[in-house]
Amino acid sequence: MQKSLKSAEYARLIALLVAVRKKAHIRQQELAKKLGKPQSFVAKYEGGERRIDLAEFITIVRVLEGDPVRQFVAGERPCK
Repeated sequence: MQKSLKSAEYARLIALLVAVRKKAHIRQQELAKKLGKPQSFVAKYEGGERRIDLAEFITIVRVLEGDPVRQFVAGERPCK
């Protein structure tokens, strides 16, 4: 498995986080504020410039009022 910002697996994870954020009708700036981070934090991980770790993934999904386990499992399914 490739450990890279450019891997297909990581791209699916980020696409999932972007979809969850948009479904919640939250802009990057609002999410960043709820996370206590600058807007650039969200822009960089969504743009593939920065990796997020598991703890950050869980925090982001919870702030978006999602279930981190359910979202992670959904992200593991192959894209159609």
